[in-house]
Amino acid sequence: MTDYLYLSTEPSKTRVVVAMSGGVDSSVTAALLKEQGYDVVGLTMQLYDHGVAVDRKKACCAGQDIYDARQVAQQIGIPHYVLDYESRFQESVMEDFADSYLRGETPIPCIQCNQEVKFKDLLTMARDLGGEVLATGHYIRWMPGPELHRAVDLNRDQSYFLFSTTKEQLSFLRFPLGGMHKPEVRMHAERFGLKVAEKPDSQDICFVPNGDYARVVERLRPGALESGEIVHINGRVLGHHQGIINYTIGQRKGLGISSDTGTPLYVIKVNPEKHQVIVGPKEALACPEVHLKDVNWLGEMLETGKVRKVLVKIRSAQEPIPAFLELTSSHKAKVRFKEPEYGVSPGQACVFYNGDQVLGGGWITQAPLLYEIRS
Repeated sequence: MTDYLYLSTEPSKTRVVVAMSGGVDSSVTAALLKEQGYDVVGLTMQLYDHGVAVDRKKACCAGQDIYDARQVAQQIGIPHYVLDYESRFQESVMEDFADSYLRGETPIPCIQCNQEVKFKDLLTMARDLGGEVLATGHYIRWMPGPELHRAVDLNRDQSYFLFSTTKEQLSFLRFPLGGMHKPEVRMHAERFGLKVAEKPDSQDICFVPNGDYARVVERLRPGALESGEIVHINGRVLGHHQGIINYTIGQRKGLGISSDTGTPLYVIKVNPEKHQVIVGPKEALACPEVHLKDVNWLGEMLETGKVRKVLVKIRSAQEPIPAFLELTSSHKAKVRFKEPEYGVSPGQACVFYNGDQVLGGGWITQAPLLYEIRS
C-alpha cells in the first residue's frame, strides 16, 4: 500500500486533518486517507460571501464547493467543519490584490492565500483539533527532510504556488496526490463513488468572477479607474485608457489602439505615478534579470554574495529555465536569466529549483528591461 504521509504511527491512532475545497483532488485525498485507516477530519474555509459565489462553477471555496465538501465528508464518514475566514481573507489577500494592481504590479493571490491564510490559520486549527498532519490536494511531492519536489504530473504541478511555505509549516504538511496523474485521481473518485468525480477543475481566482479583476479592484478601491495616456516607448502618445488596472505587462489584446507601423504592440510597462501605459514591440519586453524581496528558503540557503546555477519559474505554467541566483542580503536576491525572458512583471513570484526540488523563491520587485523607454 502506498505510504502517502511518511508517518511512523499506526493509522488508526493517527488523526489527519484534510483541507477540503469541495473539488475532486481534496475529496480523493480525504477518501484515500480514510481508506488507509487514518482518523480523518475535514476542514473547509469560507473565504467570502457564498451568496455571491454559489453559481460560480470554475472557482474554489464558493458556496457550491462548501456544500460539495460537506457531502463528500458525509459520504466517506468523516467529521467536517466549515471555518469562516472572510474578514481574514479580505484583509490578507483581497486588499493586497487591489493595492498591487494600483502599484502597476501583477499579483498572485493564490500564493498569498497559501502564505497568509491556509498555511497559517488552517494549520493552527488542524493542530488544535489534534491533527498529526494537515493534508491537502495540491499536486506537489513531500519528501522526508522535509523537502518539496515537483509533482509527477508536471501538467498539474503546483510547486510555484507553494514556494513561500516555511520549513516549520512543511514539517506539518503532506500532499498525497504528488505522485499521481490527474486521470488516476479521477479513477479513485469514481472508485469511491464520489459525487464530485466529474467536477471541473478550478480555473479562476476564487474571488474574481469570470476573470474580471478590474471590476474587483474598482469595488475594493473606488476611483481606481483613473484615465491616462497610452504612450509608445519612443515617447509618442497613441491614445488614452480608462485605468491602469486594465493592463498587465506583456498584454497584447484589448489595448484600444492600433500600430501605424503594422507591428503588434504589447504593454511594456505600467507607470502608476503618471497613470501611463507604455507600449511597444515584443522585443522591448526583453528582461535579463529580476530583483527579489522576501526570499524564502526550503532547500539549503545560499551564502550572501555567492552565485549559484539554478532553474527558475517566473510563472506557474512555464517549464523551469536556467538562471544564475545571487543572494544580495538575507531576504533579497537577484536572478539573471541565461536568456532574456519576456513579459516579466513586479508582483509575480520567482521560484528556484535544483532539478525537481524546490529550493525556495521570492517576490519580484524590479524587472529591468534591455530596451530604453523615453516616456
